[in-house]
Amino acid sequence: MARTLIINGTIISPTGLSAGDVLVDGETIAAIFQPGQVAALGITADRTIDAKGKYVIPGGIDVHTHMELPFGGTEASDTFETGSNAAAWGGVTTIVDMALQRYGENVQEGLATWHRKAEGNCSIDYAFHQIIGGIDDQSLKDMTYLVENEGVTSFKLFMAYPGVFYSDDGQILKAMQTASENGAMIMMHAENGIAIDVLVAQHLARRETDPKYHSISRPSLLEGEATHRAIVLSKVAGNVPLYIVHMSAAEALDEVAQAQNEGLNVFAETCPQYLYMTLEDHLAQPGFEGAKYVCSPPIRSKHDHRHHHADLWKGLRMNELAIVSTDHCPFCMKDQKELGMGDFSKIPNGIAGVEHRMELIYQGVVLGEISLERWVETCSTTPARMFGMYPKKGIIAAGSDADIVVWDPNAKTKIGINDKHHMNTDHSAWEGTVIDGKVDTVMSRGMVVMENNKFTGRKGHGKYIRRGLSQYLH
Repeated sequence: MARTLIINGTIISPTGLSAGDVLVDGETIAAIFQPGQVAALGITADRTIDAKGKYVIPGGIDVHTHMELPFGGTEASDTFETGSNAAAWGGVTTIVDMALQRYGENVQEGLATWHRKAEGNCSIDYAFHQIIGGIDDQSLKDMTYLVENEGVTSFKLFMAYPGVFYSDDGQILKAMQTASENGAMIMMHAENGIAIDVLVAQHLARRETDPKYHSISRPSLLEGEATHRAIVLSKVAGNVPLYIVHMSAAEALDEVAQAQNEGLNVFAETCPQYLYMTLEDHLAQPGFEGAKYVCSPPIRSKHDHRHHHADLWKGLRMNELAIVSTDHCPFCMKDQKELGMGDFSKIPNGIAGVEHRMELIYQGVVLGEISLERWVETCSTTPARMFGMYPKKGIIAAGSDADIVVWDPNAKTKIGINDKHHMNTDHSAWEGTVIDGKVDTVMSRGMVVMENNKFTGRKGHGKYIRRGLSQYLH
């Protein structure tokens, strides 16, 4: 097995920064040496990577992606091959994608379909959550089967999208009761979909059809209300672990903070679009350009009654928000987003982002919003702990998988369709953004998959990760 030494770098963990040299033997980290020990002990390797002046961090883990997802009359434009390659370009070495079961479909068949999509196509490691879009006696039994036999220990439910993925409160309670028995994590898309559908219909009746009305019809109050309701149901079910996905609203954050103050196993993630983008600057762009930024929950207004950006950054600092994911769900403008021209409700919901999360959240470090340690914690270590992959993933430590990123804080990255962009879309939602740092080298289980601005990975290198139960509970 090949041995690689990464020398002279600054290793970052959630607990601090330290100078050290990392020895990789085959697919795992064999040892970490203090400066000078490698020479003193006569340690040799087949290859040496000099990380002087650079950070050495655990590979990023994006726990919320949607490759090849059927949605809104089309399908997410990244395959597992193109999406995993783009992830590698962005310093991500593990994705957790959402296998799909809709009303009337079989859960185990849905998972098998996702295995067929991913197997042999990924350049980085992957795992699955399971969407349960149709909760009945059989799907409840299947939840336990997946936990016990398939390494799928988290299930996503929807309070939004009536007629597509929506579950009512009774169905949600039954799923939570099942999770309380088998130890699974319930993930929740928390928006009041029934009320939203009324508002959408009213806007369309007034011929208010532009993309900006996607946000106006999904007010932050309805995200807060649904988050509160999900937390109450989790309490009724016995403090079942609850993870609120893609949080965009300060009102929802308030509910999570209160639940945590009560000692409940309630956690949340946010995404880069909710930390940087606004209705005015993005969704309200002239013509149909705002369609690029249609996602749910929506991008919020900078003139709202709450300061959503500031509150979400605060939430990340305070650990009210545990994780940053992307909700990567890419669609091209041509033939996909254009399906909603003249009717914002028909615009496929989603933004491509798996390539840029590590970069965009690092920029939060540059801006003074979070620390380097918190960057690693929210993008790598906590995702591994929250979803049962630690310490195999998420940390630079002896025995862990050699999923390693060398990050150059002295270089810059310009994001754009003609600059850094490897996702399978015809536009970049982050066009023109400049990051004061750069992904230098990426290693997936000991294999260098990106270096010197070149992709060196291999289709099929990525392995399926069977996950355990959450390691993050109180």
